[in-house]
Amino acid sequence: QVQLVESGGGLVQPGGSLRLSCEASGLNLDSYAVGWFRQAPGKEREAVSCIGRNGAHTYYADSVVGRFTTSGDNTENRIYLDMSSLKPEEPAIYSCATPGLLCGSRWATKEYEYWGQGTQVTVSS
Repeated sequence: QVQLVESGGGLVQPGGSLRLSCEASGLNLDSYAVGWFRQAPGKEREAVSCIGRNGAHTYYADSVVGRFTTSGDNTENRIYLDMSSLKPEEPAIYSCATPGLLCGSRWATKEYEYWGQGTQVTVSS
């Protein structure tokens, strides 16, 4: 069975930083791309980033460019999302999923599967 599990969420002050982790079982992240998404109450789910196999390519939503970075750890079979300069309007549940083998230029609109349960990020002073 394929399973993705997110962790690392919590409370952070505005302007602060946080690292989220997506741990995979049942598939090797050396071979699969992984995307990060977020959803706030009353809002549609937003595509945040996508990282290709072995970190060959990374893609980011315009809203997070320069502040968020996604990377991989092959030994731990994990994908990370490093967030900085967090804004008060960015609390959300962050989830990871895979679009398959590639992100591609249309990464944000591809179909993703094996969604994790998500991890809550709260931004408050």
